[in-house]
Amino acid sequence: MGQCGFLGPNVYSEVPDGGWGWVVAVAFFFVEVFTYGTIKSFGIFLQDLVEEFGETYSRVSWIVSICVFVMAFNSPFSSMMTNRFGFQLVVMTGGLLITSGTIATIFTSSVNQMYITYGLVAGVGYCLTFLPTVTILSQYFNHRRSLVTAVASTGESLSMFALAPAFSALRDHIGWRNTMAVIGALQSIIIVCGALLRPIVIKPSETLKTETDSLPLKDLKDLSTHNDYIEDTTSGVSMTNKASFDQNAFCTLNSELTTGSVNTADSGVQSLKDTDSSRPQETTLLQKEAKVAIEQEPLEESKAEIKESEEEVKTSREAEKEEEKNYSADKKLSANNSKLLDFSIFREGSFIFYSLFGLFATMGFFVPHLYIFDLSVSRGVRKDHAAYMLSIMAVAEILGRFSIGWILTRKRFRKKKLLVILASVITLTVVQVGFTLVTEFYGLAVCCALYGFFLGTVACTHIPLLAEDDVVGIERMTSAAGVYVFIQSFAGLAGPPLGGVLVDVTGNYGSAFYSCAAGMALSALFLGLVKPAKKGFPCIRH
Repeated sequence: MGQCGFLGPNVYSEVPDGGWGWVVAVAFFFVEVFTYGTIKSFGIFLQDLVEEFGETYSRVSWIVSICVFVMAFNSPFSSMMTNRFGFQLVVMTGGLLITSGTIATIFTSSVNQMYITYGLVAGVGYCLTFLPTVTILSQYFNHRRSLVTAVASTGESLSMFALAPAFSALRDHIGWRNTMAVIGALQSIIIVCGALLRPIVIKPSETLKTETDSLPLKDLKDLSTHNDYIEDTTSGVSMTNKASFDQNAFCTLNSELTTGSVNTADSGVQSLKDTDSSRPQETTLLQKEAKVAIEQEPLEESKAEIKESEEEVKTSREAEKEEEKNYSADKKLSANNSKLLDFSIFREGSFIFYSLFGLFATMGFFVPHLYIFDLSVSRGVRKDHAAYMLSIMAVAEILGRFSIGWILTRKRFRKKKLLVILASVITLTVVQVGFTLVTEFYGLAVCCALYGFFLGTVACTHIPLLAEDDVVGIERMTSAAGVYVFIQSFAGLAGPPLGGVLVDVTGNYGSAFYSCAAGMALSALFLGLVKPAKKGFPCIRH
C-alpha cells in the first residue's frame, strides 16, 4: 500500500548495519526519553494531584495505568497505521498527540478529565510512537541490532535517573501544571524524530555485468561489424589455402616426373639442379602458407572470444531477467504480507509461545518499582535510604542494557540469543524470590541492583528479538510486534492490581514479589519452548 513519507526511502542491497540507521538510533533514544521515561517519572506528581483534587492514591495512580494500558492495547492499531501510512507520518502524529495530551492536562479540573487527556489522548500517542520506532530500528541493523537497540533504549533509564529529579525540582519552583507544560513542549521533539525515520528498502544485489555488456551501443555495433569482417577474412583464408594446396600438389607432381626420368650417374647433379630451380616457387608457397596460418590463428581466437563474450552477455541478461522476475515475485509476496494486520502470525507456534512469555514476564516488569519503597520501609529501612532503591535499579538497568547489547553481538552468542535471555529471565525469578527473604538495607540494595541489571537485559531485547528467525523473522516483525505488545497489555494492566490484592489480603508487601516470581517462572518455561516450536515441535508450522 502507498506510504506517506517526508525524507525519501533508503535503498540498500542488504541490511546496512549502520548508515542512516545511526540517525534512527538517536531518534529512538529521544523517543525512549519522552515516552517510557516520562511515564515512569509521572509519580513525582502523585502527591500534588492527591492534595489538589482531594483524591486517593489509588484513583490518581489509575492515570498512569490507563495510559500504559491504552499504549499497549492499541499496538495492533499502531501496526495497521504503520503498514498503511509508513513510519514517519505515524510517529509524527503520535508525537503531536503526546504533546497535545500532556499540555491539555494542565487545564483539567478533575482526575476523570486527566483519564482522558493523559490516559487516553497521550496514551494513543505513546502507542503510535514507541512501537514503530523500535521496529524500523531493527530493520536497519543485523549483527549490531542487539547492541544498538540496547544502547538507544537507555533513554528510558537516563530519563528516570536524571530528568525525574530535574522535573521534581522544577515543580517545586513553578508548580505541577507549569512543569507539565514544559514536559509537553519537550515531547514535541518526538515529531522531529518521526521525520527522521526514513523507510528502508532492501533490493537484491544486481548481477555483476560483463565487460562487453557495459560497452556503449556504438561499440557493440563496431564489435558486430568486426565479427563479420573476421568471418569474411576467414573464408578468404580458406580459399587461399585451397589454391596454395593445388599449386603445391602440381609442383610436387612435376618434380617427381622430372627426377624419375634421370637414371644415370649424373642424376644427382640433375636432380639437385632441378630442385634448385623449383625451390623459389616452393619457398614462396610455404611462406604464404605460414603467413596465412599465422594470420588465421589470432583471427580464430578472436572469433572464439567474441562468441564466448556473446554467450556470457546472453547468460547475464537471462540471469537479470530471472532475477527481476524473482524480485517481482518477492515484491508481490511482500505486498500480500503487508496487510493492515496479519493475524496469520498466530499460525506460528513459536510466536504463540513467545507471546505467552511476554504476557507473564510483563507481570514482573512494573510491580517491583511500585512496591520496593514500601517493602524497604516495612523491613526497617529509613525512608530517605529507601528512596535510593529506585536509583539503584535505574543505574543497574542502564548497565544491563549496555552489557546485553555487547554480549549479543559476540559471534558465539549470535545464534544463541534466546538462550541468553532465558538465563536472564531465570535469574530474575530467583532475585524476585530474594526480595522476600532479605531484611536489611544492603540485602535489598543488592537485590535491587541484580533486578535492575537483568531487567535491563530483558526489557531492551524482548521486542527486537521478534526479528530473529527463531521467532518470526524481520519480514513479519511489524505485524508481530503489534500483536505481541497487545497481548502484553493485559498483564501490564493486571500485574499491579494483582500485587495490591495480595498485599491487602496478607498484609505483607513481599507477597507482591511472589506473584512476580511466579509469573516470571512461567515466562521462562514458555520462552524455552519457542525454538523447539519453530523447528516443528510441539507445534507444526503451517
